[in-house]
Amino acid sequence: MPYGDQRRLEIARALATDPKLILLDEPTAGMNPLETRQASDLIFKIRDSGLSVVVIEHDMRFIFNLCDRVLCLVRGEALIEGTPAEVQSDPRVIEAYIGTGEEEDEDAVPEQPQDVADSGEETP
Repeated sequence: MPYGDQRRLEIARALATDPKLILLDEPTAGMNPLETRQASDLIFKIRDSGLSVVVIEHDMRFIFNLCDRVLCLVRGEALIEGTPAEVQSDPRVIEAYIGTGEEEDEDAVPEQPQDVADSGEETP
């Protein structure tokens, strides 16, 4: 079974439990661009059905296109929470993802920021 189909099957299995909220951990990891678009379409359909969706993902383009609210974490700490426009224009996010060009410690390995985003309605 193709990888994208496997991931959709995993989501379908989760939906079969009739949840109020679904958590997707890197739903597009390892997918090609077509599979990523299909996953995005599926997540939009889930959200539009009224189910809240929380997505953990490193693909910023995917997150900013999909989500209403974004929480950006760096080293396990919340950096900023807001709309995709607010988050992507925040100088701290730009520094965390792109860097300043100045090496603080040549031996340090930069840690990849992680995004937790809510693409659904507020849960009570």
